[in-house]
Amino acid sequence: MGWLVSVYRTVLEQKIKERRQSVEEFAEFVETFAREHGEPGTLSTRNLQRLLSGHRADGAPLGPVRTVTARLLERIFGLDIDVLLSPPRDALGTADIAGGTASPRTVHVPETVMTRPAPGNFGAVAADLSAAFDWLDTQARWTPQTTQIRVTERLAELGVRTAIAGRLPARVGRGALAEAMAAYYDRSVPGHGFYRTRIDGHGIDTTVFTRPSWLDLRCPLTPSTDLLRLDAVMPGAAREHDAPYYAVDRLAEAVTAGVRVSDRPVYRLLSADVEPARIGGSVGLASFVEYALTLDLLESELSDAVSRSVTPCHGSQPLRDRYLPSLAAVLDLDSRLCVGGALALCAIARPADPFRGPADYALLVQERSTQVVNAARRLAVIPKGFHQPLRDYRADTRIGATLRRELEEELFGHSEVDSTEDGNRVADPMHPNRLSAPMHWLSEEPGRLRMECTGFGLNTISGNYEFASLLMIDDERFWTRFGGDIEANWESRSLRQYSSLDRDLVTVLAADESWSNEGLFAFAQGLRRLREIGGERVDLPQIDVLPV
Repeated sequence: MGWLVSVYRTVLEQKIKERRQSVEEFAEFVETFAREHGEPGTLSTRNLQRLLSGHRADGAPLGPVRTVTARLLERIFGLDIDVLLSPPRDALGTADIAGGTASPRTVHVPETVMTRPAPGNFGAVAADLSAAFDWLDTQARWTPQTTQIRVTERLAELGVRTAIAGRLPARVGRGALAEAMAAYYDRSVPGHGFYRTRIDGHGIDTTVFTRPSWLDLRCPLTPSTDLLRLDAVMPGAAREHDAPYYAVDRLAEAVTAGVRVSDRPVYRLLSADVEPARIGGSVGLASFVEYALTLDLLESELSDAVSRSVTPCHGSQPLRDRYLPSLAAVLDLDSRLCVGGALALCAIARPADPFRGPADYALLVQERSTQVVNAARRLAVIPKGFHQPLRDYRADTRIGATLRRELEEELFGHSEVDSTEDGNRVADPMHPNRLSAPMHWLSEEPGRLRMECTGFGLNTISGNYEFASLLMIDDERFWTRFGGDIEANWESRSLRQYSSLDRDLVTVLAADESWSNEGLFAFAQGLRRLREIGGERVDLPQIDVLPV
């Protein structure tokens, strides 16, 4: 409760000082809060002082926040209700972003982070971020535990107000990020360009850098066409980290947001040989922590600039200038760290319904949670996951393997394939006798689950490679039998359902500024392919890819 009391105290002190809120608004807040706690609700100096101190008249601490109070705070002070209603964390969060956990080290976090902890006292913060701390100590050439100390100190410097703000992603529209990337990068790479579409006449730009031969691939994800290979079996040596304080800030944000961080290996793209009906190229292995504390920092740097109405340019983006200074650098896969993922529009056939209408496909779209490492609080297709090995480093290079695993994890509730869970003792989590009931049914007969890669591109925000895909289930018996079992996991804040026959609503959805750029890329490419093969179940908007 002390965490929320600190929130009230800090915000009220600031607002009273700035005199930006009316007496009536403060009165309404005090009345509501006092009524919930059985106290007189007059706007007196004594009541305000007691409220700021977080205690009742008898000295007892005030109780937990109620929904009505949280909504009032949200309206008056602009705080996010999800943050206000979230329980305080006893630790810095689990240690996972991309996968697996080590034995957690839980250290108590004080109810308020308003005082500077003693140097070396990591008991003031807690999480199993040891892999990230150790990695940064090594790469920055710091003495052991320096990162722990600096993160602890940074949390104390930030205080409650900034810590809360750190839990919320920057409110920057997808289109604004696309404009920023177009402004930063020149167009000097022949045959390549940013992915742009026109959806029922509405033009949409993205940050995905691609080329015509990487689009409309129509590539079934089968053993004969899904041919990425593992060439480098040892992770490349990380370069000395020359911007460690940005990484410290990132770790402090991970603490306050409860982001899951771990150091499971991920695939890095070394070469791409992508063409219609065939996915080729080579991958190696990389440390996820290295990515999280280097290339992934570019998104926050960009969003911060755009939110302050600063046009990104060379010299104003030190991290981007360091890691991705040009489009040529974006394409130079072998010379940089390039991790990425696979994401797919999921279309599931449904029978006709007297209320819903004729037979169609259910199109699933998620809003990402605040615990994911990127695209937090943004719209995306589902499944969406990092391209990384599960157990078999060589066989798992196939994009289809990642999509099947993510489908099991994100929609069918199979936690053993969640790389952020401690389930690493299972030799083969995707073995037929361990599959969920929906996935087992899909695997019983060939063709029940159709997977196609629809496009490939490099997201210039962080340099990630993205394999856009379409997952189709044409047998409507699946929806009848398993539709009620489909449930998004912790990576999603919410799950939405759209009809493939609702052209107007899908058009409005495509224009939503809440999309992540890679999510919209996969959504648009998936809709284009679904229009071609969906038959009478489909009435979707016209989507034209503009010349790159």
